[in-house]
Amino acid sequence: MLIIGCDFHPSGQQVFCLDSESGEVVKEQWLKHEGDEVEVFYAGLPAGAEVGVETSGNMLWFERKLAKFGHRLRIGDAARISALDQRKQKHDRRSAEHIAMLMANQLFPDLRWVPTLEERDQRQLLLHRHKLVRMRAQVMNQLQHIAMNQGKQQKRKLWSREGRKLLESLVLEPWTARRRDDLLDLLDKFDAQCADLDREVEKAAGANAQACLLRQHPGIGPVISLAYVLTLGDVSRFRHSRQVVSYLGLNPSEASSGERRKLGSISKQGNSFLRWLLVQGAQSAAHKDAELKRQYLRLAARKNKSIAKLMVARKLAVRMFWMLKTQSGYSELLRMRGSSSHSVVAKTEDLSERSASQQAQS
Repeated sequence: MLIIGCDFHPSGQQVFCLDSESGEVVKEQWLKHEGDEVEVFYAGLPAGAEVGVETSGNMLWFERKLAKFGHRLRIGDAARISALDQRKQKHDRRSAEHIAMLMANQLFPDLRWVPTLEERDQRQLLLHRHKLVRMRAQVMNQLQHIAMNQGKQQKRKLWSREGRKLLESLVLEPWTARRRDDLLDLLDKFDAQCADLDREVEKAAGANAQACLLRQHPGIGPVISLAYVLTLGDVSRFRHSRQVVSYLGLNPSEASSGERRKLGSISKQGNSFLRWLLVQGAQSAAHKDAELKRQYLRLAARKNKSIAKLMVARKLAVRMFWMLKTQSGYSELLRMRGSSSHSVVAKTEDLSERSASQQAQS
């Protein structure tokens, strides 16, 4: 069987072919993505070859091409692959050879979970909606700026029917008026597109049983629930909630040594999109969940609101993980948390009674 280490780039790829039985180097070559070099190369290999690459974007076409010719694509953790290379030399040929050697020696760090094409396509739905919503917010901010320049500070009222009439009735200079009219047209288009995408997200989340389970939690809507399921995938690959928090980059960075322990801000080593959604959802959950609201207000008073929102986002990630792990709804989750806390209280009271009785006997 052929083992192929591939150093993948947007414009081309360096390949290092190795025979797994004899250990002989079969071929080394740079393949340009323009033209048919990639097609000819992989079509000429015997079916069943293993191709190893680091995690990278923009290679869906490459994955489909390998499947077409009957080859297996193995995607490895880029950070761990780099950590396993002890040499100071770094170039394309060396990287491709390093990947091939790791595969030959059974040391290649395969990703534990790779989303399906359908899951990746649904991710594009969420990402597309997110980008359009942010663009719409930029348009709305510009319209607010135009209104405030004319002495009209309406805040949220500017997006009502009366606010729209106010914007359209402003007497402006020619180019300012042109800018206002163009922005209003863009706002109408973004509103229509975002509404359509919201319906599609609602449909996709409604068809996903895991997302429906997560939506029972206050503050969790179709966007956050679907994004959580599509990002984490199979939750059984996480042994405990601390791994989920680390996977999402909500754990604190640390620089400790010896007796000195130093914790910094969150690591942000994870999916930035889902992390941003959880922080947004934290604001809603802190208003609707009594326990989260109490903890949010306490930390906001002791530290600040930003840290309090991150705390709630972390707790949301943990709660959603356990809901998927145990397949429990929100009410059942609260019941289990309450029963566990009651058991702790009971044990504490029992120990205090024993201590008191022993002191009385002595």
